Amino acid sequence: MQLFALSAAKDFGAAIAGHLGIDLCPLEERGFEDGEHKARPLVSVRGQDVYVVERLNGDVGESVNDRLIRFLFFLATVKDDGAARVTAVIPYLAYARKDRQTKSRDPVATRTLARLIEAVGTDAVVTLDVHNLAAFQNAFRCRSWHLDTARLFSRHLAAGLGGGPVTVVSPDAGGVKRAQLFREMLERVTGRLAGAAFMEKRRSGGEVSGSLLVGDATGATAVIVDDMIASGGTMVRAARALKEGGAGTVIAVAAHGLFTAGAEAALDDPAIDRWLVTDTVPLSRLTPEAARRVETVSAAPLFAEAIRRLSSNGSLVDLLDFPG
Repeated sequence: MQLFALSAAKDFGAAIAGHLGIDLCPLEERGFEDGEHKARPLVSVRGQDVYVVERLNGDVGESVNDRLIRFLFFLATVKDDGAARVTAVIPYLAYARKDRQTKSRDPVATRTLARLIEAVGTDAVVTLDVHNLAAFQNAFRCRSWHLDTARLFSRHLAAGLGGGPVTVVSPDAGGVKRAQLFREMLERVTGRLAGAAFMEKRRSGGEVSGSLLVGDATGATAVIVDDMIASGGTMVRAARALKEGGAGTVIAVAAHGLFTAGAEAALDDPAIDRWLVTDTVPLSRLTPEAARRVETVSAAPLFAEAIRRLSSNGSLVDLLDFPG
């Protein structure tokens, strides 16, 4: 097994390597004056089982598309160099939200991204908490594994939930299934029942509306569950409705903390008592003061265990958290 990490994911890749008890394989990345780029492994990959880690979120000074094209080129390179199997390890999968047409002649970017990754010879993909699991599973024709954070976050939260009631909340109707699976995992981890609720949400012309809360969170610790936090507005809207409905502590939980424009205002909103994300996306867009409001749980051990099992042709069933 060989593990590479491109520059945007060097820290995350190193954390995975540490949990596997191996070193990252060396590679060269070089930019040219005209904006072109190359990356190549500095060890032989011929006949090897190769895993390549890259984050596909945009960051300050580096776009999603910059990272994507570099990632595709490197995947193609290790395949061309004779790797027996190449697995793309993508902590945050770009374009996962554009999984269907919502307007006439819209692109279905999730499907196109899958075609690009497959076209360069990638044998398998491993990612975490995509926006729409069904769309992800149907987009790829190569082997694809979707890890989720339900067990990771449930274990982190369990000790601090207190003895009162707990309600798991989806911030919109589309996320009800995700929240349901999270609630079932939380119940297994804590050994007690949790309630369920969801928020009404309508989006038109970029404006989000809807304030109806379906479910009862009176006196409860409310855990709002989503796949990602961008501006944080969706989380804040749900949290305000929950507080108005009598909820006690409100915790915002999401795998990916993008924290785009407007996020710092959301982090300052008193409606949310705790913010919890993984380290799939660095908090580099936030000021140090704002970043201190965000709790981070590492997803590297989960990816490491998935890679360990894949490399030995082991089972991923319990890691995938399928309901019984």
